[in-house]
Amino acid sequence: MAGGVGSRFWPFSRNNRPKQFLDFFGTGRSLLQMTFDRFAKVVPASNILIVTNQSYKDMILEQLPLLKESQILLEPNRRNTAPCIAYAMSRIRAINPKASMVVAPADHLITKEIEFLNAIERGLNFVTGTNNLLTLGIKPNRPETGYGYIQASDEGEGDFKKVKTFTEKPNLELAKVFMESGEFFWNSGVFMWSVETIYNAFKEFLPDIAAKFLEISSVMNTDREQEFINEIFPSCQNISIDYGIMEHAKSVHVLCGDFGWSDLGTWGSLYDLSPKDDNANVTVKCKSLTYDCSNNIVVLPEGKLAVLQGLDGYIVVESDNALLICKKDDEQRIRQFVNDVNLMPDNENYI
Repeated sequence: MAGGVGSRFWPFSRNNRPKQFLDFFGTGRSLLQMTFDRFAKVVPASNILIVTNQSYKDMILEQLPLLKESQILLEPNRRNTAPCIAYAMSRIRAINPKASMVVAPADHLITKEIEFLNAIERGLNFVTGTNNLLTLGIKPNRPETGYGYIQASDEGEGDFKKVKTFTEKPNLELAKVFMESGEFFWNSGVFMWSVETIYNAFKEFLPDIAAKFLEISSVMNTDREQEFINEIFPSCQNISIDYGIMEHAKSVHVLCGDFGWSDLGTWGSLYDLSPKDDNANVTVKCKSLTYDCSNNIVVLPEGKLAVLQGLDGYIVVESDNALLICKKDDEQRIRQFVNDVNLMPDNENYI
């Protein structure tokens, strides 16, 4: 899934080049490319589909030249994860109704790749030929309020535990309770299931969305396919797969592990993952001189120098024609800042 705009990473992430297409760590590979490289080790490259917004087609082809155009599924607008997954599921089901599939966001970071790929292979074995829906859970190391949580039960098959509840982004007090209980895990947003199982789940819990994609096999890989998607997609319910299906289905399991996972959703998460100087400052891409500064993240274009004095716990980011200076503890307000920029007369120059 590669269609998001990454607004919480503004101004580095923009509408015309959101965070999944950016190289955050100077590796020469974007988050999308790193995700593709990772899955190509367990899935044939020809079996990988990218679902993205129509405006990002050329960037996908530029960054992933191994892909054929038929492997890029283009959404005319953003309707959350359930319609996105329904589109991919319908395409795969038309090719092979006995297939199993992995759903993964394109903008997550995995630092323990061997452990992650082992979990993917185990998960695919677990769901193949069954009616199980599986998600990967991450043991929390802090009371994070920006992630969804999964409560695991004692029931299940070995490491594959049945899910009791899903909870979206709790407040800090509840997140502390979740962490201390030992029963709750971060929801990684990585799912596995057989195509037939998820198709039946759509029919049961989101029948309107399921019905819209029934004719995909008759138009697939023809000039009519995109026209068909453009007709049906805008009228799909705007709903996540978690709310639409996972919270209601019966045979939902979670496999928990430590994969060095981060959804890299905020500047704070990038700060946590990055090397720090003696005063816990992080500098990305640029150079910096800091005086009486601590706990900051500074991101400027390569070749630029930042000189900071007296800042503690700030985000300082410059990209193209926009500069953001924001308290790290208030980074959830960045979406509000972006919305306000959108109200400016010449907003297209800055978003």
